[in-house]
Amino acid sequence: MNIQEKLYAVCDEKYKSFSCGLITNIPQESIIGVRTPDLKMIAGEIISQKAEKPFLENLPHEYFEENQLHSFIISRIKNYDELILRLDEFLPFVDNWAVCDQLRPQIFKRHRDKLTDNIKIWINSDKAYTVRFAVGMLMCHYLGDDFKPEYLSLVSDVKSDEYYVNMMTAWYFATALAKQYEYALPYIENNLLDLWVHNKTIQKAAESCRIPDEHKKYLKTLKRSVKK
Repeated sequence: MNIQEKLYAVCDEKYKSFSCGLITNIPQESIIGVRTPDLKMIAGEIISQKAEKPFLENLPHEYFEENQLHSFIISRIKNYDELILRLDEFLPFVDNWAVCDQLRPQIFKRHRDKLTDNIKIWINSDKAYTVRFAVGMLMCHYLGDDFKPEYLSLVSDVKSDEYYVNMMTAWYFATALAKQYEYALPYIENNLLDLWVHNKTIQKAAESCRIPDEHKKYLKTLKRSVKK
């Protein structure tokens, strides 16, 4: 199967321009311009033809869409140990938020008892999008019934100069304020987050439809000023 030919066969120049405007930290020539439904269809074809192994082992990929395909394919892996192996191979090559956020392994919800061990490794990585992925997994899987207050500390300890890491951290804490308000609030009240993350968290919380108006009003009073 010639995967690049399949991608170019369904490319859309207008969608490429749209994608280039959203994903600005990778070369525009690495973006073909393939819509998500088409990518998911191609990923399904790769799996049905049992062509995924050579594709997954052919790293790094040349195109953004190949990385998206990679995310879709490994997100369908049903064996936990195989999935972790494939993630550890792929995460160092993830170089943008879109590919990172497409990584949503379906079986993680059945393995939350041991997933945290892997998250603790990823969150201490020197690769920005590995850290973003780790924080995203804590947000997706551990702000509900499997929540533990210590997970908030894991995320608050993340210190980064990377915009997309800090944005995910703010997204995590805004979601925590919606789901675990009494535990998340002290991180805002006690200024335990970096200034930008702190203020972005409050902004995102204020925009959330899941947070009561009285909480939003109080959070806005906690916004910190930029020191001059």
